[in-house]
Amino acid sequence: MYTLIYDVFLSLTYFTEIMKDFLAKRDKGQLLIQRNRRLKENLLRPMQLSISEDGYIHYGDKVMLVSPEHPETEADLFLRGDLSLCMTPDEIKAHLSNELEVPCGLSAAQIKIPVGRNTFTILCAAGEVIGQVLRYGQNFRLGITGGFDDRMLYLSSDHRTLLKSSKRSWLQEVSLTHEDSYLNCWQAAFPDPQLRLEYEGSPVPANTKILLTHCHTNRGLAAHRHLFLRTYFGKEAEVAAHTYLDSHRVEKPKNHWMLVTGAPRKDLSTMLDLPKPPAEDTRALEQVREQVSDPGARNTPDVHACMPQCALPM
Repeated sequence: MYTLIYDVFLSLTYFTEIMKDFLAKRDKGQLLIQRNRRLKENLLRPMQLSISEDGYIHYGDKVMLVSPEHPETEADLFLRGDLSLCMTPDEIKAHLSNELEVPCGLSAAQIKIPVGRNTFTILCAAGEVIGQVLRYGQNFRLGITGGFDDRMLYLSSDHRTLLKSSKRSWLQEVSLTHEDSYLNCWQAAFPDPQLRLEYEGSPVPANTKILLTHCHTNRGLAAHRHLFLRTYFGKEAEVAAHTYLDSHRVEKPKNHWMLVTGAPRKDLSTMLDLPKPPAEDTRALEQVREQVSDPGARNTPDVHACMPQCALPM
C-alpha cells in the first residue's frame, strides 16, 4: 500500500516538473512549435518592392528574381508559370530552429507576391552609390533578409566538387551565405549574343529578360523546372549555376531571368500583375472586324475618281 502511494507521489512530482518546464519555455517562446511558427512568419512576411520611375534597376532596389514561363521540352512533368527565386531552409533544421541556417538553400517556386523569402536587394560590389543605375557588365550582389531585420544573406556560388553540388542535377550549387566575398558577385548580360557587346554599359531595364552570370565561375543562373525538390513549403524546382546553349550558341530560356519591381498601382503588388496591352495585330484584326460588321462606316474610294483623266483624241 505504501509502495503504491510512493509511486503515485513520484509520478505527480515528475509531472509537475514537466509542466513547470513546459510553462517556462512557453513564456520564453522556446517551444518547438513557437520557434517553427516564428521562422515561417518571417519567411512569409509581405514585403514591398521598389517602384522604378525611369524603368531601370538601381542599387538599393528591392526586386524579385523571376524565371519567365517557357515550354519545357526535356520532360513531360515540370512546374508551369513564372517561378520566383526563393530561399529554402532545410526541412528538418527549419523545424528545430527559429533562425536561418548558413549556408541556406535556394529553389524556384510558383510565388507571384513579394514575401520575405523571395525579395532580394540590389547591393553594391565596388563602392557604387545607392540609387545609381545598374548597368550591363557591372558587378553587383544580391542580398536577402528572409523577413528578418538583423540578417543579410548573399547569393553565392562556387565551383562544384565531389562533396558540394546541386541536389538533383549535380551541377554547380547556388546558395545563400553571410560571408562577403567575390563569390557573391554577379553580372547582368543582354540575352541576344549578337547585341551583347553593344549593350555593355547600358542601364539594365526592369521587368525585362536578362542573363545573370556568376563572376567567379562564369556560369549562368538557371532554373530546372523538371527537377523537383521537397522543401519546407512543398514541391519546388531546383536552381543551379550552369549555362545552357542551343545549336546557335544562344542561351536557352532556362537562363532567362527578370528583375521584377513593384507596381505603382496600390491594388497590384508587382509589374507582372499589370494587364498587358493588346498586340498590334490584335488591334488590326479588331479594326477589320468593325469594318466588316458596319460596311457603311468604311470610306471606300471612288473608282472613277481614282482613274487618271486621259484626253480624248480629236
